[in-house]
Amino acid sequence: MSRLDSMMRRLAAQRDGLEWGLAQLDGIEGDVLDMGLGNGRTYDHLREKADGRRIWVIDRILQCHPSCVPPEEDFLQGEAEDMLRKLAGMGAKVVMGHYDFGFGEKEKDVAEAARLSPLIADVMAPGGVLVSGQPLVGFDEVAGPEGIQPGRYYFYRT
Repeated sequence: MSRLDSMMRRLAAQRDGLEWGLAQLDGIEGDVLDMGLGNGRTYDHLREKADGRRIWVIDRILQCHPSCVPPEEDFLQGEAEDMLRKLAGMGAKVVMGHYDFGFGEKEKDVAEAARLSPLIADVMAPGGVLVSGQPLVGFDEVAGPEGIQPGRYYFYRT
């Protein structure tokens, strides 16, 4: 498979996973957390689909498209570990999280996701949903939307 085809499948899985995750929240109040702003595509999609929920965003640097800059009070800029601790200390009630941190090296990305998993658990509300590009640990894995190949994206309940 070409890299272009692989990227298109990843982005489709991401979009379908995010929409599936939001659909799981019917009747559950709380915030959304986007871990890894990047250029802002995912944040922009969540902004459109999350029905007015507060969307927290964590990233090391703000380098997204100008149309996708989150409000200053919702953007936690810094290292993931520190920002997850800060968010937990603020008492945020996160009912859906999207994990999209990465270095672009599979082994390193998997290790980082495992290392951050307990800190992610600290900000998640019971019964929440996690949609992740990397395997997380300590959460109950669930079947996500149909049509996403196993290992392409991961889905969890907290």
